[in-house]
Amino acid sequence: MVSGHRLPSLASIRAFEAAARLGSFAKAAQELDTTSAAVSYHVRRLEQQIGVPLFVRHPNHVCLTQSGEIVAREAMNAFAALRASFIRAVDADDARLSLTTLPTLGTSWLTPKLGKFRSRCPDILLGLDLSAIPEDLTAGRFDAAIRNGHGGWPGLHTAQLLPSIFMPLCAPALKDAAANIANPRTPLPVPRLGRPEWWALWYRALGLEESVSPESFGTQLSAEYLDVAAAVAGHGIAIGSPILFRNELASGKLIPAHDFVAADGRSFWLAYPVARQNSRKIARFSEWLCDEAASDRSEARGFIRSAVAVEP
Repeated sequence: MVSGHRLPSLASIRAFEAAARLGSFAKAAQELDTTSAAVSYHVRRLEQQIGVPLFVRHPNHVCLTQSGEIVAREAMNAFAALRASFIRAVDADDARLSLTTLPTLGTSWLTPKLGKFRSRCPDILLGLDLSAIPEDLTAGRFDAAIRNGHGGWPGLHTAQLLPSIFMPLCAPALKDAAANIANPRTPLPVPRLGRPEWWALWYRALGLEESVSPESFGTQLSAEYLDVAAAVAGHGIAIGSPILFRNELASGKLIPAHDFVAADGRSFWLAYPVARQNSRKIARFSEWLCDEAASDRSEARGFIRSAVAVEP
């Protein structure tokens, strides 16, 4: 007789529940991905542990005894509740997607598009984190990330989104002030904004190795979208992506201060763990995001085709 303080093994209870629900050891074995002999063994062990027969065995089928019907009813209710809880857990997980991305891409490119994602996938709640530091996607805090680089990160599945290209951008009122922007040694009446290394790369793509004087730069800001915000306000000439800031260009808030476009060979990528590539929510987000990126690449094809790539 089973002790009141010790339950039979879960494997035995599971085998019995499947056999009772399906009315067959063979069908139970198929569902549990095991053999009929293994199911029979676990059921026999359960009967020995509780001290009562649960099935009447016939040559081609089995029938529950009266005791078996009592145990089966409770076991099936318990497993049904357990299965329902797993379904609810999966549904809850599928309803929330946590994404980490770079601050400029997240602020200037992705956030204005999220209303379209909400319309397309109203059942998925997106949580967005902005971080310049790559987060560990295996830690479980985030489902996916948008990163910049060459792709090919170990353990991650990647989808290429947008190329990294950049050019000088300014407010229309500063077009004349930017007339000599192609010469790094010529003083300008307004400061340059943005990372000095990006300016240096842009000039190298132009075929110029001269460095830009530190005095030619304005306030040093922490992110590209802040540099562009300062440029929109007329505080200087920023170096930025005509793809990420397409809305500012389309609205006339910004114009190219020079037509030359440089690239550093890198791209923005959607990345997520290989183990999550069958996730329904990630698949739906990836499909939408890749569609948006393809549309913007098409709109920016003139900039992309003319970009001259140089190594950082």
